[in-house]
Amino acid sequence: LKAVRNVRKITRTMELIATARFKKAMDRATEAAAYTQKIAEIVSDLSGAALSFSHPLLESRETQQKSAVLVLTSNRGLCGGYNGGVLRLAVPRLKELRAQGQEVSLEVSGKRGLSFLRFQGETIDREYTHFEEKPTFGEVDELASRYIEAYIAGDLDRLDVAYTRFESSSRQSATIETLLPVGSLDDGDGSDDSDTDEQAAGGGSVDYEFLPSAGEILEEIVPASFKARLFKCFLDAAVSEQIFRMVAMKGATENAGEMIDTLSMKYNRARQTQITSELSEIIGGAAALE
Repeated sequence: LKAVRNVRKITRTMELIATARFKKAMDRATEAAAYTQKIAEIVSDLSGAALSFSHPLLESRETQQKSAVLVLTSNRGLCGGYNGGVLRLAVPRLKELRAQGQEVSLEVSGKRGLSFLRFQGETIDREYTHFEEKPTFGEVDELASRYIEAYIAGDLDRLDVAYTRFESSSRQSATIETLLPVGSLDDGDGSDDSDTDEQAAGGGSVDYEFLPSAGEILEEIVPASFKARLFKCFLDAAVSEQIFRMVAMKGATENAGEMIDTLSMKYNRARQTQITSELSEIIGGAAALE
């Protein structure tokens, strides 16, 4: 009973900590969602418009030879099926890309994903363990800039990101999104809103006036769109991790409470049995003396 009570205190504390972190992470993800949605709509409109200028990140390669898969997992455990959902999607995607004859570079964020994929015999090209519950734009920007340079230089033809998408406080889903080329952002990969798909469908229907020029605007807004989308993936993963941990610790706390009730009942029954046995012995002894 003492051991279970101690465990319940720990799980209850972890539940409260995860709840506090979840609220902060959700605020950051919600704030980034509106910006990411709008800039994706603009890029979708521009990519569908009949412009004489195009950006390298918008151009799809006819033959894809070099792909990168970025897997976002957690550094800590005790978060239910959070990591399992992402890894169950990432492993088949790796096999699918390799079956197509592509050279795949595997990059993993989070100690849990690293240990699992190493156990599976995967070769990990880059690993990241510094992304915690508060990923900063500066950290993600450094990562995104490297992807952009590699794609423009022809060293990368495709980028897939496996992570847990935050849809609401009661719904999160593991998914894989193709972020490069940027034009694939509006392909309806289950993105966080249907308005983006509707905007993409009517791509060229919006007229824009470019000052100073379309080329200079696209040069800025297309990389910014990719960086914002990648940053939102990290934010979604962070808030989803806290929700999964909060739910897991709440379940563990409730299970510990039920176990305490069961053990208390067994303890009381055993105690009653012992008392009854002792009383029977005393009564029997007194009767024998009479």
